[in-house]
Amino acid sequence: MAASALKESLGRGLSALGNAARTVSVRKPGSLEELKWLASQKVGQSEYKLAKSIQANVPHYDLSSTRISDTEAVAQLQDEWYRVLESGPGVIVLQNFFTDKPCLEQSNAAFDRIIEREAQSAKGDHFAASGANSRIWNSFQKHAEDDPSSFVRYYANAWLARVSEAWLGPNYQVTAQVNIVRPGGKPQSPHRDYHLGFQTAVACARFPRGAHLASQYLTLQGGVAHSDMPLESGPTRVLPFSQRLAEGYIAWREREFAEYFEENWVSVPMRAGDAIFFNPAVMHAAGENKSKDVNRSANLLQVSSAFGRPMEHVNGIKVIRSCWEELKKLARENGNGQGTAALVTAVADGYPFPSNLDKRQPGPGGMAPTSEVDVLREGLEKDWNTDQVIEAVQQLREDSSY
Repeated sequence: MAASALKESLGRGLSALGNAARTVSVRKPGSLEELKWLASQKVGQSEYKLAKSIQANVPHYDLSSTRISDTEAVAQLQDEWYRVLESGPGVIVLQNFFTDKPCLEQSNAAFDRIIEREAQSAKGDHFAASGANSRIWNSFQKHAEDDPSSFVRYYANAWLARVSEAWLGPNYQVTAQVNIVRPGGKPQSPHRDYHLGFQTAVACARFPRGAHLASQYLTLQGGVAHSDMPLESGPTRVLPFSQRLAEGYIAWREREFAEYFEENWVSVPMRAGDAIFFNPAVMHAAGENKSKDVNRSANLLQVSSAFGRPMEHVNGIKVIRSCWEELKKLARENGNGQGTAALVTAVADGYPFPSNLDKRQPGPGGMAPTSEVDVLREGLEKDWNTDQVIEAVQQLREDSSY
């Protein structure tokens, strides 16, 4: 993209966020046209000089050509990755991300053991139906518990640290889920990712425009190929530049946006040990496995910013126990009005993550499980006593942990 076009693109995005109303609506005239304009852009080798190649608008970087100890070269890579993720296509492929093939094989063996142990439990999925494919929620912890040797070697990968820091800075936190899509496995529906991507459209609309922009800076999405992924096996489908659409966290749910994605997505093949990383606001979807014999296996990495946390630890159980009877009294007096809602929000966690997705599986459409706020609201409606509401909140917390 030429410098003038990039400046125009940046200007459009900032204008959309800075000069509009506080709330976000997909009904803004021209939203689909804006997405089409963004997605029509093409990038070349001259714009990302450190990339080995540009395939389907996605820059590919061969990490075998850079020594991890060369701090200046790594810093230059990080600067370029940041540009790609923020204002460029939003997606990068890192070839030779893992070169320790025995570690990948040992990790795959651990994943197979975990899948076999969990074979009898139903597995929900985000943005796709539960079915013949295999999913390991919290593969990070389960991998560590099953095979510490391969776990330590796997997550000691310094390139994981460098790409995470490029987008999030230091002190990030890693979580992971394994997804194995077998031949015949169907694709996901197109979507954006965590945080706002896991909320309903109604919930998203309650967040101001600044939160819609900030959400994409709090998470880095990644996927490490644990098998070769030829195109027919359905590697991740992406719509480059779609992260630039200001109202995209609501727009992707609309039929015409999904149809545009289905007509214009791109995908790139990967080899075992390669990795893809992308801005969570990029519209994307796991592809359909049309191969005859490839079990497409990926460890999906979700790296979170250090800043998504409060300043102090608050013992919510003690707070709720202390004030529950007063809260019920308030609800009776003001008919569950705004004051009651404000207090419930203050004393309980209204955000249902992090969670244990084995016990508290995502609902239809990939949406979130219930939160503590939902529990308190139910308790008020049913006039629970203090012991009942505390038991319900404690059960939710127990079910949310591993």
